[in-house]
Amino acid sequence: MNVLSALTSGYLATIPSPDQGVWYLGPLPIRAYALCIIAGIVVAVMWGERRLVDRGGEPGTVTDVAVFAVPFGLVGGRLYHVATDWQKYFGPGANPVDALKIWHGGLGIWGAIALGAVGAWIGCRRRGISLAFFADAVAPGIVTAQAIGRLGNYFNQELYGRETDLPWGLEIYNRVIPGTQIPDDMAGVAVSHIPERIVQPTFLYELIWNLLVAALVVWADRQFRLGHGRAFAVYVAGYTAGRFFIEQMRDDYATRVFGDIRINTVVSAVVFLGAIAYLVLVRKPREDGPNRPAEAPREPVATPAARTPSTVDSAPDGPDAKRGTERPDESAKE
Repeated sequence: MNVLSALTSGYLATIPSPDQGVWYLGPLPIRAYALCIIAGIVVAVMWGERRLVDRGGEPGTVTDVAVFAVPFGLVGGRLYHVATDWQKYFGPGANPVDALKIWHGGLGIWGAIALGAVGAWIGCRRRGISLAFFADAVAPGIVTAQAIGRLGNYFNQELYGRETDLPWGLEIYNRVIPGTQIPDDMAGVAVSHIPERIVQPTFLYELIWNLLVAALVVWADRQFRLGHGRAFAVYVAGYTAGRFFIEQMRDDYATRVFGDIRINTVVSAVVFLGAIAYLVLVRKPREDGPNRPAEAPREPVATPAARTPSTVDSAPDGPDAKRGTERPDESAKE
């Protein structure tokens, strides 16, 4: 679909892309992608902290574990992206140094979760809590952070889908580096608001889906008191189910396997089956942390002052009588 047909087809409700995704504070670049990632991490930590405390964990645990999990996750996400799109960085004419430029976008959720889990395990060991207990607490926050991160893709004008004539199509502009004619979708500035293409806003589809998955995790956790990593498994199953279908709408470059299947499609299917298997096989009830308040008050323990008159009247005379009034009844201890 060319620009002329797009303009004459009545796109009255299309979604405009931002003019740019990078602003400068003097020589310092302020990148929307980085701000979205940071905002997502903050939301995940704050929500996870609240959920963990509600489940009986100690305050400050999520923040302490995040010190390990976040950098591990960022490294893992970048490694997965570079490994699956290696031709961008190590193919003919590519610059391998670009593999280090994480601020240009490119984080694979699979690598982020895998290596982030290693960092979380280290942090959990230091705090003396179970990794599964921690994972269940932070699950809805993680998928919400992913939703916020998709806004970064919107500002970077990346990870969109095929061309479409749907009224909510995303406008893709021609961006160039200011003062030049060098095209740069991520760091450039739009030269006009005439779209080059109208495409499927897959970033928006995944953003909405991720928020629905977060709500699903919270609902299922309350309804079934999920524990032992099962709330996290609901998140994984829900996210991968949506990602499997959303991935089919994209036509950007991606490593393909088994003929012409996008690698993220295959990974989504495999991880989804693994999460479902975990939910089916693990049936242990939730074990909340030691600081969770009891859901029902316990029966009061008997004290000497609470003894009935018949008990007092039947107390023996002599030395034993004095001892009985000074010490709780032995049966009260039991």
